[in-house]
Amino acid sequence: MWRILALLTLFCFGIPATAQETTVRVTLATSEGDIVLELDTAHAPVTAGNFLRYVDQRRLDGTDFYRAMRTGTETGLIQGGVRERRFLLSPIPHEATEQTGLSHVDGAISMARFAPGTAQSDFFISVGAHPAYDAHPGAPGDNLGFAVFGRVVEGMDVVRRILRAPTSPTEGEGVMRGQMLSPRIRIVSARRTP
Repeated sequence: MWRILALLTLFCFGIPATAQETTVRVTLATSEGDIVLELDTAHAPVTAGNFLRYVDQRRLDGTDFYRAMRTGTETGLIQGGVRERRFLLSPIPHEATEQTGLSHVDGAISMARFAPGTAQSDFFISVGAHPAYDAHPGAPGDNLGFAVFGRVVEGMDVVRRILRAPTSPTEGEGVMRGQMLSPRIRIVSARRTP
């Protein structure tokens, strides 16, 4: 099953087909500095492939980190992505952490979503470990968690600086109220990194 999924992903999302290339690096150049990501195309081929489509089509250029959710002094997450509908690609199937073996460790990059199968462009980076965001199949309700597809390998200082950036006390809806960055942090460009 995983071989078929991997082959379909290679065909549909354009991930390099070499057996040796199981990770791809991407640099997010932001107004606060560079963040280098290592995407795990072997364990999360659909999710990593989706992110790479946004990178390769330059759909993340000029977007923002728009949210900083603080769960402690130096823990939480920062969230970014495409906010204009016309630049969004189709939603992707959900790759739960129980399938991929990946987890929300410090620096993990994961897809934001509503229901499983609704993820498009919005992603978040964990600051500190957040195992509660992983899949918990025995729990009631929507227990599939979020889809981790890589991690930060350089620039966690930039991620932490964004987490500490000012937020608006009035912007945001529901649980996101008070978590919207003001001003937003610009993602100048997103490029594959050799």
